[in-house]
Amino acid sequence: MENPFKKSAEGSKEDKKIQAEIEENLDEQKNEETAEDDSSEVEEVSDSEATEEQVSEDTEAKDSYKEKYEQLNNQYIRLAADFDNFRKRNAQEREALLKYGAESTLKKMLEVLDNFERGLKAIETVDDCEKVKECYNLAYKNFTDVLEKAGLETIKAEGEPFDPNFHEAVMQTPTSEKEENTIIAELQKGYKLGDKVLRPTLVNVATAEN
Repeated sequence: MENPFKKSAEGSKEDKKIQAEIEENLDEQKNEETAEDDSSEVEEVSDSEATEEQVSEDTEAKDSYKEKYEQLNNQYIRLAADFDNFRKRNAQEREALLKYGAESTLKKMLEVLDNFERGLKAIETVDDCEKVKECYNLAYKNFTDVLEKAGLETIKAEGEPFDPNFHEAVMQTPTSEKEENTIIAELQKGYKLGDKVLRPTLVNVATAEN
């Protein structure tokens, strides 16, 4: 016959063993949950740090863009002011040129005017036509010298080939003595200032005989 106390002792050992296993499993589960919580906290801290870094980088980028914008805006304002000053200065210079551009030429023309006045006084008591002619030629030469110094040039005409850029044909004469389109005579002088024609020369042009 089995000893009931022995069986009861063995059952008690087995229950203790099961209880120890359960407690061990509970401890392991608790440790795992603790580890997961710690891991979750680490991830949250990491995400928070990453967010702060991103915010910091965005703030720095915005500050950089703002600084560049202010620099460009200041440059634009300075350029606009410089251009406005240039425009005003240019307008003033143009106005002064239009107002006083002829000043130098007019001062030289005063010398011609003086010579004409002297000539008029001189011929009042002169009966000799040669004296009058001499005074006229002197004044005329003085006048043309002033115009030449101002840049006025006479356009060559007689004996030159006809050029519609410088000559205006008001007559055409058939002839065999001159080549066709050659200027036979100058009817009125033409003048130019540099490359600009002030007045074309009026000419008579040779044409071929029929």
